[in-house]
Amino acid sequence: MPAEFTRTPTARDHRNDLLLAAVLFVGAVLSAALSSISQIYGDEQAELWTALVYAVVVTAPLAVRRRWPAAVAIVVSVAYFVAVTIRVPEIYVGNIAMFIGLYSVGAWMSNRRAALLVRVGIIVGMFAWLIVTMYRDAIGQADEAEVVAGAMSPYVAFMLIQILLNMLYFGGAYYFGDRSWQAAQQRAVLEERTRDLEREREVTAAQAVALDRVRIARELHDVVAHHVSVMGVQAGAARLVIDHDTTRAKGILTGIEGSARDAIGELRQLLETLRTPGGETTDAGSTVGLDDVGELVESSVEAGLPTTYQVIGEAAEVPPLVAVNLYRIVQESLTNARRHAGPGATADVRVRYDDEGVEVEIVNSGRRVSQLRPGLGQLGMRERAVASGGTIEVAPRPQGGVRVRARVPLSTTLTPQRTPA
Repeated sequence: MPAEFTRTPTARDHRNDLLLAAVLFVGAVLSAALSSISQIYGDEQAELWTALVYAVVVTAPLAVRRRWPAAVAIVVSVAYFVAVTIRVPEIYVGNIAMFIGLYSVGAWMSNRRAALLVRVGIIVGMFAWLIVTMYRDAIGQADEAEVVAGAMSPYVAFMLIQILLNMLYFGGAYYFGDRSWQAAQQRAVLEERTRDLEREREVTAAQAVALDRVRIARELHDVVAHHVSVMGVQAGAARLVIDHDTTRAKGILTGIEGSARDAIGELRQLLETLRTPGGETTDAGSTVGLDDVGELVESSVEAGLPTTYQVIGEAAEVPPLVAVNLYRIVQESLTNARRHAGPGATADVRVRYDDEGVEVEIVNSGRRVSQLRPGLGQLGMRERAVASGGTIEVAPRPQGGVRVRARVPLSTTLTPQRTPA
C-alpha cells in the first residue's frame, strides 16, 4: 500500500462538482420558496431574502469540495448552524450540503489526522448545539403536562428521535467518507501493481527477444563457421593438387559439395524452426547430438586435422538440448583448432559418461598460446554450457594448443537452464 497516498481530483471531478453545486442551488431556491410559503418556523421565521443568501453560501462551496474539503465542510456547517439559529426558511438542501461536506472531508482530504479532527470537531459542535437547544426547549415547556408526565413523554421521545437521526446522519457521512478513501487507496494499490506487472511484462518480453537473438546468433555462428571453415580448408587443398592429381582434387571438391549441402540443410532447419511459433532454435532446430560426434570427427579428418575419437564409460540418455549444446562445443573447438593450431596440429576428442554426469573434452596440439583472445566462438561455448546447467574450461596447454572441457551433471540434465540474455 502506498506510504503517502493522495487523491487528486480530475477535471471531470471538478466539472461534476460544479454541476452538483448548481443543481443544489436550484433545489435550495425552490425549497426556500416553498418553506417560506408553508411557514415552517411560524412567526419566528426569517425573511425570504435570507434564504436566498443562505442558498448561495451553502451550495457554492460544493463546487470546490474536492480541492478544499476541510474549508468547504466548515463553511457549510457554520452556515447551516446560523441558518437554523435565526430560522432561515430552508432546511432540506442545507442538510444535504452539510452531509456532502462531511463526506468530502473523509473521502478527499489527504491529511488523515486533520480530516479526523475536522469531522470530529463539526460533529461534536453540532451535538453540543443540539443538546443545548433541547435543554432550552425543555425548560421553556417545563410547565406543559406532557413534559413532566414522565421520562417517555412525547417531547422526550421526540428529542430521542432527533438524537438518533443525527447519529445516523453524522455517522453515515463519516463512514461513507472513510470507505470512499479506502476504496480509492485500494484502487491505487491495484493500479500500481498493474503498472509494475506491465513493466515486468515489457522487461520479460525484451529479455525474451534478446535471448532469442543470442540463440539465433550462436546457432548461425556454429553452423556457418564450421562448414565454411571446412570448405575453406578443402578448397585450399584442392587448389594445391588440382594440377597434378585430378582424382584427389575431385574427391576434395566432392567433400566441399557435401559440406555445402550439410550447411544448407542445417540452415534450413534453423529457419523452419524460427518460422514455427514456440520453436526452440537450440533443440527442435537441430537434429545433431552426441551420437553424431563421430561423423564430426571424420569431417575434421577430411578437412586436414587428424583427429581421434573415444567414448569412455557406458553411454547414458542425455536430453536433446544438452546433447546439441555439447555437440556444438565439440564442433566449435575443432573449428578453432583447424583455424588457429597451425600446420601439423592434431586433435583428440573424448566423451565421458559416469554416474555423476557427461563430459566432453577436446584437446589439440599446435601453436603455443599465451592468452586466449575472447571471441564469439568462446562466448557461444560458455553460453551453451550454462544453458545445459554445466561448466566449461577453455585454457591453453603449456606444450601448445588448447584444452576445452565441458561437463554437465546428470542431476541437471533433466532440467537444463536457459541461457541468460
